[in-house]
Amino acid sequence: MRTLRDFTSDSAHWVKEQTKVDKGATLLSVEEMSLAYDSDAGRISALSSVSFDLKAGRTMALVGESGSGKSSVAKALMGLLGSNASLKGRAKLLGTDLLSLPEEQHVQFRGRDIGIVFQDPFTSLNPGMRVGQQIAEPLIWHYGADPEEAMRRTVAALAAMGMPDPEQVATAYPHQLSGGMQQRALIAGALICDPKLLILDEPTTALDVTVEARILELLEQTRNDRNLSMLFITHNLGVVNRIADDVCVLYAGEVIEIGPKDKVLGNPSHPYTRGLLASLPLLRGERRRIAPIPGGFPDLRTRPSGCIFADRCPFAEADCTSTRQSLRALRPGHEVRCWKSESTGAWPEVKRKGTRARPVASDTPILEARGLRKVYHRRVPGGGVTWEWKAGILPLPTLQTEALAAVDGIDLRLERGEILGIVGESGSGKSSFGRTILQLNGAYSGQVLFNNGDVTNLTEAELTDLRSKTQMVFQNPDSSLNPRRRVGEAIARAMRLHDKVGGGTREDVERLIERVGLPQGYYDRYPSQLSGGEKQRIGIARALATGPEFIVCDEPVSGLDVSVQATILNLLEELRDELGLSYVFISHDLAVVGHLSDRVAVMYAGRIVEIGQASQVQAPPFHPYTEVLLESAPDPRPSAVRRENKLQMRGDTVSRSPAGCAFAARCPRKIGTICEETAPPLRTFDGGHTIACHISPDDLVRSPQYPESEKDRTSDSQ
Repeated sequence: MRTLRDFTSDSAHWVKEQTKVDKGATLLSVEEMSLAYDSDAGRISALSSVSFDLKAGRTMALVGESGSGKSSVAKALMGLLGSNASLKGRAKLLGTDLLSLPEEQHVQFRGRDIGIVFQDPFTSLNPGMRVGQQIAEPLIWHYGADPEEAMRRTVAALAAMGMPDPEQVATAYPHQLSGGMQQRALIAGALICDPKLLILDEPTTALDVTVEARILELLEQTRNDRNLSMLFITHNLGVVNRIADDVCVLYAGEVIEIGPKDKVLGNPSHPYTRGLLASLPLLRGERRRIAPIPGGFPDLRTRPSGCIFADRCPFAEADCTSTRQSLRALRPGHEVRCWKSESTGAWPEVKRKGTRARPVASDTPILEARGLRKVYHRRVPGGGVTWEWKAGILPLPTLQTEALAAVDGIDLRLERGEILGIVGESGSGKSSFGRTILQLNGAYSGQVLFNNGDVTNLTEAELTDLRSKTQMVFQNPDSSLNPRRRVGEAIARAMRLHDKVGGGTREDVERLIERVGLPQGYYDRYPSQLSGGEKQRIGIARALATGPEFIVCDEPVSGLDVSVQATILNLLEELRDELGLSYVFISHDLAVVGHLSDRVAVMYAGRIVEIGQASQVQAPPFHPYTEVLLESAPDPRPSAVRRENKLQMRGDTVSRSPAGCAFAARCPRKIGTICEETAPPLRTFDGGHTIACHISPDDLVRSPQYPESEKDRTSDSQ
C-alpha cells in the first residue's frame, strides 16, 4: 500500500513532517478520564476514571453495551463534547494532552493526527458534495493543498482502499455508492492526512458480513503498512476477535477488564465479560439456550458505593454491594475489576420454559409459495428519456425503466410451528419475499397459500381477516411505533381493529405487555422513553395483539446489543413453543439464524440457492454463496480456525445474471460458461438438503475450505 509521500509531489510545501513512533511504543495514554453531563434529570456520570495505553501499530477494541461509554471516549479524544460536558483527566497523544487543548488547537489534531470513522456513512457523508471533494477537504484545510493536487492524491487514496474505478468514485455523490463503498470512502478520508491514530466507532455494524470482512481486511492491511494505531469501538465480539490485539471492556463508564484479546475473549475473568460471551449464539457451534444478562444499567446520576455491576451479577455477595472494586492484575497486562473473579464459575445457563416445539409436517402447511415472483420497475442507471405521442397531439417524455425481479420464482412451504430462517446480503430479496407473502407489496405472479387457501385477490373483509392471522415485526421499532402515541394505546388499537384478543381494554394490553417481559406500568410510556430492546418487545406485543398464527420477523435484532438480542431471541422461541406460532425469520447474521431456525434458506438475487436444516446449511456440502457467507462471518472464539485463503466474491453488491445461475457473476468457484447460460440443477442430499449448483455433488461435499475432519466435527456439534 502506498504511503503519504507516494501520494504527494516532493515539492509540495504542505507535506506533513512525519513524527516517527517505534512499533510497540506508547502512542496514546489515557489516564483517569472522567466525564459528566449536566441534564434536566441531574448530573450524569458517563465515564469514571478510565485509563488505558494504546501502543503504536496495535488495535485496541472498546467493547460493552450501549450506554457503557465507548463513544464518549472517542468524542472526548476528538474534542467533540457538548457545552454541558465536564471532562477531567489526561489523554496524551505523542506527548500532547488532548483533554486540555482549547478548541482552536484541537481542530488542528482532528483529521491530521487523529482520524475518525463513524458508524453510519449515510449521515457522515454530505449528500450534496461529491465524494472526492469530501475526502480532499482535510488536505486543503490542514496543509493548504492545491485543489488539483489534493484531488490527485484523493484518487490514489481511493485506489489504495480497493475501490474499482477510483476516478469515477471521486466524482460520484454518496447515494450513488453502495454501503461498503461509502464506508471505504470514509476510511480514505480519515487516512488522507496520514494520522497516527484512527478511531473507528462501530464502522461495520450496518454492513453485510461479506462487506464487513473486506473492510476488516483492509483495515488490518493499512495498520500493518503504516504502523497505524486503531481504537476500534464495537459491541460485536466476533469483529473484536478478528481485528483487535487488546480489549478494554467498559460497563457504565468504568473499565472492568482489560488485556490481550486471547485472554479477555478466551478466558474472561469479569462476570460481565462472561455474560456478554454467554449471550452470543455461536456459528457452527453447539445449539444451546443463550443466556442474556438480566436487568439493566444502574442510574448514572448516583453511582453505587460498591461494584457497579453487582445488581446484575449472578455471583454477587454482600461485600460486592458495599465495597468499591478496583482494577487488579491477574497476570502481566491483564487486569480485572472484581475481587472474586478467580472463584466464580461459568455464566449460569438459562433453562427452557417447557419443551422445544417441533414443526408438525402435514398435508396442509401453514404457508406455501408456488413460483412466487415480484418485479419492480426502476429507472435505468444514468437516466434516459423517450418521447411518445399521447393522443396524437404532442410528444411527451417518458422515463426509461428496467424490470428487476426482487423475488424470482420461489417455491417453498412452511410447516406449522416451524421457524424458517432466510439469510443473504442486502438486495438479495429477503424483505421483498417477506412483504410479498403478507400481501404488503402489491401485485405479484405465482401463488401464496395460507392454510391451503390462495390469498391473491382477496376482498377487503378477507384481507382484514388475513391481517389478523399474519403479522410482521419490523427491523426498526423507531420507525414502526408512533412517537406521539403511548405504547399501550398502540397495542390496544391493534386489538380493537381485529377484536381477536379481548376488546383492547387496559387489562388485556397489560397482560400482553407482561407476556413479552415488561412491567405493566409501561402502558403509559412513549417510545422515546424506552430502550431499543424494550421498543422491540413492544413491537412483538403489537404483533401478538391480533392472535396471529404466522409472523414475519424482518431483521428484528440487527441493531441490538448482544444481551438484548439474546433476550429477544429467547422470547421468540418461548412464544413459538407456547402459542404454536410459525415464523419466517429474516437476517444477515448466520449465527442468529442458525441458532433460532429449524430450516434455513439462503437467498441470492431473488432466488433460493440452498435450503435445508440449520445444521445442514452450516456444514458441507455448501452452495458457493453459502460458503462465502460462512467464511466471512466473524467468530468471537480465539480458538476458531481462521483460514488465510478463504473464498471471496467480486464486488460489494448483489449482481444479477439474466440467465443461468444467479450467482455466476460473483462466484469464486465458477466452472465455465455453463454457469452463465444454463439454470443450475437442484441437487438434493440427505434429509432434504437442496442446493442449486452446476458443481458436481462430490465436489460440493469436498469443500476446498473445509477438510473432511472439520466437516465431521462441525456436523457432530449440531
